[in-house]
Amino acid sequence: MPPKRNDKYKLPIPLPEGQVLNDTEGKRWMLGKMIGSGGFGLVYLAFPTNKPDEDAKHVIKVEYQENGPLFSELKFYQRAAKKDWIQRWIALKHLDYLGIPQFCGSGLTTYNGRSYRFMVMERLGIDLQKISDQNGTFKKSTVLQLGVRMLDVLEYIHENEYIHGDIKAANLLLGYKNPDQVYLADYGLSYRYCPNGNHKQYQENPRKSHNGTMEFTSLDAHKGVALSRRSDLEILGYCMLRWLCGKLPWERDLKDPVAVQTAKTNLLDELPESVLKWAPSGSSCCEIAQYLECTYSLGYDEKPNYEKLKKILNPGGIPFGPLEFSTRGHSVNVRTPNNQNVDSQRKAVTKQFNQMRNRLTEKTAPHAEARATRRQVAREEVPSCPFPVSNQETAQECIRRRQKYEAYLKEVKSFLQKSNCTQSPHSFYKYYQHDFSSADINNESRSPHWYTDDTSTAGVGATELDSSSQFTCSEETKTGVYSYSLLLLFLLMLIFLALYFL
Repeated sequence: MPPKRNDKYKLPIPLPEGQVLNDTEGKRWMLGKMIGSGGFGLVYLAFPTNKPDEDAKHVIKVEYQENGPLFSELKFYQRAAKKDWIQRWIALKHLDYLGIPQFCGSGLTTYNGRSYRFMVMERLGIDLQKISDQNGTFKKSTVLQLGVRMLDVLEYIHENEYIHGDIKAANLLLGYKNPDQVYLADYGLSYRYCPNGNHKQYQENPRKSHNGTMEFTSLDAHKGVALSRRSDLEILGYCMLRWLCGKLPWERDLKDPVAVQTAKTNLLDELPESVLKWAPSGSSCCEIAQYLECTYSLGYDEKPNYEKLKKILNPGGIPFGPLEFSTRGHSVNVRTPNNQNVDSQRKAVTKQFNQMRNRLTEKTAPHAEARATRRQVAREEVPSCPFPVSNQETAQECIRRRQKYEAYLKEVKSFLQKSNCTQSPHSFYKYYQHDFSSADINNESRSPHWYTDDTSTAGVGATELDSSSQFTCSEETKTGVYSYSLLLLFLLMLIFLALYFL
């Protein structure tokens, strides 16, 4: 779980412009002017002293050494975001780029008796929150493109055992040289959900509830559960809904975390209608509705199907064009395309999106029924399950195992009913019928009673079978004796008549 912001942490005293910092690899960096601050750190332009350049291509983030966020971000880059790893991933997935800022170095320095931690990164451009403040909403094609680009990033960091945990417009920055590229920055709240391949267990903790940015944080975070892959995907869904619609249904209740949690639960329980009706006039949210529905169905430790999610947002698989952030007839940080093919591609995508929306509307009833089933399973109490269950996430598995065991019992009974033993009213199947109905199903691996070596009960069955066999044999003997008697009597009569006439 990402650590909560601690009020005892304060912004550091600014370092003087021109100060030279030495990183752990021996590289020397000169501080330029301070260009921003956030959380508990400051951001400066940076210049390598061996390659002076008027246009800074790097930035340095600075915090007091005892602060936690920069330390967490540094660990993320050292463990999961090395430059050569990212390059191999780009080649493996056939991507044009991956929106993770490049890490360049880190180290410690002192100023006025205080110890500072710093980290050198590539310089990025404007963040999407500033663009959103200007525009209010983004174009739908831009929202969907941002979603796909973020899925690329999330798939990479998830495969490297991390989640981001704080996806929002302020943490999405455009490229400094290429504003058509978007990067997910600020890994100060990143969390290692699967250290050494061992996924964290689902456990609700009220003391850690409602953590994160209230507008976008996931239901797991509201419950105090350690974040997992589905949390990142859920947060991204809320972000896309906000970028497209300009607001979220719970924005008026941000001071009441429980009300926000309830509103999010209702939104997800009532998909896709809850999102479709939230769309602004002249647009639709069918792709986001389908995306959220797919995300909501994920198990806590289930690996998402990232390709499926990307196809939901870009069903035609059409190559992306420039990022466009339109507002009142003009754009920000965008090069307007002159290619007519782009317009035709967008029309085709729009047509596909409308068809998808119609299909979603037609499937409202089945979706509602599925959601009702899902809620019923989720609300089922764990103690009622006959198998040992570690947490609520395994309730469905418990039901599946119970159904499998009941089917197994039916097969056993069917086998016994078809066997010769059931021909007699005194068969041992009838004797054991009660044992099957009261079997101990708390231990799935335990063998049924009829398979155990019980000498006494087996003797009863054998005695009953022997008596049945003896009864059948005595009847046949009587019939044979009667027939032989008649034949012998007939022969004696023939002999008597022959002697009489001779």
